[in-house]
Amino acid sequence: MAKRILILNGPNLNLLGTREKAIYGASTLADIEAMCRTACEALDLSCDFRQSNHEGELIDWIQSARKTADAIIINPAGYSHTSIAIPDALRTVDKPIVEVHITNIHQREAFRHHSYISAVASGVICGLGPRGYTLAIEAVAEILN
Repeated sequence: MAKRILILNGPNLNLLGTREKAIYGASTLADIEAMCRTACEALDLSCDFRQSNHEGELIDWIQSARKTADAIIINPAGYSHTSIAIPDALRTVDKPIVEVHITNIHQREAFRHHSYISAVASGVICGLGPRGYTLAIEAVAEILN
């Protein structure tokens, strides 16, 4: 049976491809999802790809993942720098967690330099664009094996 990977995306990532292309590039979230599904399939992983602009919904999905996923990849977007509740929920998940950011948050505004999620993540990938997602999938596959 394929290991199950939950890939979560936070607020405003639904606007990728149309939002601040100079910062985030031209890839849409649908493009990234297709790339993730292909990467998961190649590694015999099952992919559950979701996006929400609502912190509570992300937390509900994280809590459900305790019983339904083998690992979580999360791009918390703006919640990286503001949410205490999301890392608290992630702490209850005894599974690999990889944090992904399309941009290098350390080269951006000072308030983006700190992520509350990083403290609970097995690893962090940032600044490599959409490719960061597939690198996270490869890392999770290695961790699970």
